[in-house]
Amino acid sequence: MENETLLRQHLVKLLTGSEAHADFEAAIKGMPAKLRGMVPAGAEHSPWMLVEHLRIALWDILEFSRAAKHASPKWPEGYWPVSSAPEDEKDWDKSVQAFRDDLKAMCDLVMDPSTDLYAKIPHGDGQTILREALLAADHNSYHVGQLITTRRLLGAWA
Repeated sequence: MENETLLRQHLVKLLTGSEAHADFEAAIKGMPAKLRGMVPAGAEHSPWMLVEHLRIALWDILEFSRAAKHASPKWPEGYWPVSSAPEDEKDWDKSVQAFRDDLKAMCDLVMDPSTDLYAKIPHGDGQTILREALLAADHNSYHVGQLITTRRLLGAWA
């Protein structure tokens, strides 16, 4: 039981980025609104595109983990926003909050003692909650790193 609790705590730290890599909150803190839709030279995505991609992918992983009737977006276009910029500040704020909410929900799922981290997800093809949590953490850390690099290229990272 003690090892199980430790594993769950380590997974949450990995998901929240509080260990070996920057976290989402650090990556978005103080992001100037005028730069959110800009794709810098040498980069593929704007900050908005990365934030939206992070949100969509995490939502998909979370919903797959807990809902048999969940339908994933079409790959790859369903995982990226159509526009390089949010319509307005409310769009940015809504996306950021949705990511935060889904990250908390994923952490709650992992920390719930009734969640069997090792059981195959019934509607999957071999995935487990452990695998999905690791996938989310890996995906988040990669794109948070991209977001920081994009901010650096835009001159918006100290």
